[in-house]
Amino acid sequence: MAYVAGSSAGRDGTRPGPRGGDVPPAERTSLSARARDAVRQRIVDRRYPQGARLVEREVAEELRMSRVPVREALRALVGEGLLELLPHSGVRVRRLERADVEHLYEVWEPLAVQASRLAARRVARAAPGELPGTATLRSSLDRAEQAARADEGAREVAAHTAFHEDIVALSGNPMLARTMEQLSGQLQLLFGMREEPEHMRAQHAVMFRYIAAGDEESAAASTLLHVRDSRTVALRSLFDDA
Repeated sequence: MAYVAGSSAGRDGTRPGPRGGDVPPAERTSLSARARDAVRQRIVDRRYPQGARLVEREVAEELRMSRVPVREALRALVGEGLLELLPHSGVRVRRLERADVEHLYEVWEPLAVQASRLAARRVARAAPGELPGTATLRSSLDRAEQAARADEGAREVAAHTAFHEDIVALSGNPMLARTMEQLSGQLQLLFGMREEPEHMRAQHAVMFRYIAAGDEESAAASTLLHVRDSRTVALRSLFDDA
């Protein structure tokens, strides 16, 4: 099924329910966020494959929503880099080219390293039991291992993504968190497109150990190794690099 985003705001009539203008702003924002998460997940798990055109009306029907929050969601995902505008109208799922992947890693590498460094620093400076974030990190690792043993790729990708997001949250830097949020969707898409070798899962455990110990320089170094290995694996699996 092809999807093409439409730009018409009226003459919907394809499904019952309130028009976008009849929905209170706060509720419409909530619906838009739900629509954005739903479409993002369909892109990440490739139900909407790269290059697919998204039809606003059809996506709204699929999500059982009116078109206004879906339209807002599609615009937001263009901003995240998961969708791209077509020359005349509509959007399509962005194709990740080699240059896109390289640019993504160039930006993610220093941010991921700094997030681990700051997270370990906060742990080192905290009173015992003050930071519950390390327990959250451990939980994400456990979920990833369980998913890997069960050969549940989508659940493993979600857990690995959560692990990196948990490190950012533990860093305590809201500016870093906002910057990383802009990369989150593209990273999820990338993680879902390549295999996660066992040695990279083991690297997550090493990163966790140094962060939980409050060793910021070792946490940063282990994260740098992990991100660079991730880049190598991504380029090899997506573009047949030797």
